[in-house]
Amino acid sequence: MSLIDERQDFSDIADVFLLHASMQSPAFLDGRLCALLALRDVTAEAWLDEVCTGLGVEQPRDEAAAARLLAWRKQTLEALSASDMNYAPLLPDELFSLGEQAQGLKEWTQGFMEVVEAYADEELKKRWSATLAEAIEDLGGLVQMETDIDDSAENENDLFALTEHARMAAMMLYTEQHPGKPQVENVDAPVH
Repeated sequence: MSLIDERQDFSDIADVFLLHASMQSPAFLDGRLCALLALRDVTAEAWLDEVCTGLGVEQPRDEAAAARLLAWRKQTLEALSASDMNYAPLLPDELFSLGEQAQGLKEWTQGFMEVVEAYADEELKKRWSATLAEAIEDLGGLVQMETDIDDSAENENDLFALTEHARMAAMMLYTEQHPGKPQVENVDAPVH
């Protein structure tokens, strides 16, 4: 199985970042990637440029690193456009503390909102559904989220709910910008 066929997770991409001497979390760039795919249809080449700029390098270190970074883009695009609505932000998992997971969600949201603010003009926002507009507005509040939290069941439940909100907002943005992708059933449609 090649790297292109494997599912990329947070640790895989963080390892690629480390190879490039970057300690930054992939979450910020994943938020940017999601919003770019929704609003700009970022190409593979443009994505590599975006990541390299974020890492402070001219190009990926080697073909394997480039393949992982491109697989990340492909995986995200496939998840956003799939009919099973299984997109999930690339965030630290349960191997990380809740504080680290919260920091990852905050960084993801910062990246996502940065792109939305840069590319979603007032004309585009007027065409958004009220649900999407509200979801995006609510996401803006996550940028201010407190991340110095202890590992408790309550905090874990809250973080799960906030992550789910970010996930749904991302999918709504993508589906509204790409009608018909994914082919989501319209539950309000009359049955013939």
